[in-house]
Amino acid sequence: MYRITGSSVLLGAVGFSTQIPIFLMSTAGGIVADRYSRHRVVIATQSASMVLAFALAALTLTGKVQIWHIFTLSALLGVVNAFDIPARQSFIVDMVGKPDLMNAIALNSSMFNASRVVGPAVAGILVASIGEGWCFFANAVSYIAVIIGLLLMNVRRHERIRPPGSPLSHVVEGFRFVTQNPPVHALLMLLGVVSLTGMPYAVLMPIFADRVLHGGAATLGWLMGASGVGALAAALLLASRQSLDGLGRWVAIAATGFGVGLAVFSFSRTFWLSSGILALMGFALMIQMGSSNTLIQSMVPDRLRGRVMAVYSMMLMGMAPIGSLLAGAAADHMGAPLTVAAGGAVCTIAAFVFWLRLPRLRVHARQLIVAQQLAGVVLPPEVPGGSLELEQTRE
Repeated sequence: MYRITGSSVLLGAVGFSTQIPIFLMSTAGGIVADRYSRHRVVIATQSASMVLAFALAALTLTGKVQIWHIFTLSALLGVVNAFDIPARQSFIVDMVGKPDLMNAIALNSSMFNASRVVGPAVAGILVASIGEGWCFFANAVSYIAVIIGLLLMNVRRHERIRPPGSPLSHVVEGFRFVTQNPPVHALLMLLGVVSLTGMPYAVLMPIFADRVLHGGAATLGWLMGASGVGALAAALLLASRQSLDGLGRWVAIAATGFGVGLAVFSFSRTFWLSSGILALMGFALMIQMGSSNTLIQSMVPDRLRGRVMAVYSMMLMGMAPIGSLLAGAAADHMGAPLTVAAGGAVCTIAAFVFWLRLPRLRVHARQLIVAQQLAGVVLPPEVPGGSLELEQTRE
């Protein structure tokens, strides 16, 4: 989009069209994840994503791609992701069980971010040499291996209980759990603020690579790869942990570090300095996302898991389109650096508010995790049901 139009507004609009369906439809995706086989849902969504990827590749390679094609395919991919993300996040528990949940989430993140390290760097070189079309084609082909892997899985069959009531009442039940449990609500709100005001920096990255650092597609690839390096390191760190101890504090520190990093990055005019800051930002963002995901899934009952993870998807992915649209418009008026700096300031303030609430949230989180233990949720033996930081408190 940026190569065709050179418009920061349309660049932000593409991000909006991709992610706004997640905000609008992820609640329906959560209901589907709680009522039907998550394994089959993920197979269906990955197959649909493959079809859309092949369509984009074909349009680009034949030279027929137009702006409306990009918007349409982006919106359709957003609809698919609205059902894919809640099902896939909930499916992790079905695959590995709750005792290994934290490590599984972290390892999943490490695989994702290993792709972020290699993919953008390679794509930046390929885009400059052979164009975007073949990169889109390689993406489409990669889904074949994913789908084959899913089909070969031998996952224990879970009978989904379909509770009485209308779909609307089921949606309300999921939101009620979130709003009535302060630790879950606080984690999701902080994630939503960061997604709205901080994560749109990625949408503006082509502008930084072009106008600020005076580079091209290869520069963009290395910048995105640097963020992936930091995120990969964070995911591996989370995967090495053996308990939930201290994750609440990690969330607060990571959100603060990400906000400060955004502000510092906005003032950088040197490629290597920008790359280093992006690596630290990627590290902080992954710590916050992975820790929040683990804590929330440790506190939510399985029958509500899909719907609560749908709210998680709304906060993580659904708020980003609004932020992308606002960031694109703001960058068009006051420049990308100042827009990113403002987002960093908001993230830092939100992290400070979370810091202030953290002591009170610990008690409520302890109660939620103990309730899951009594309901048959088996956590690692070194985690006897603590608070957000699971610190052992004297009665």
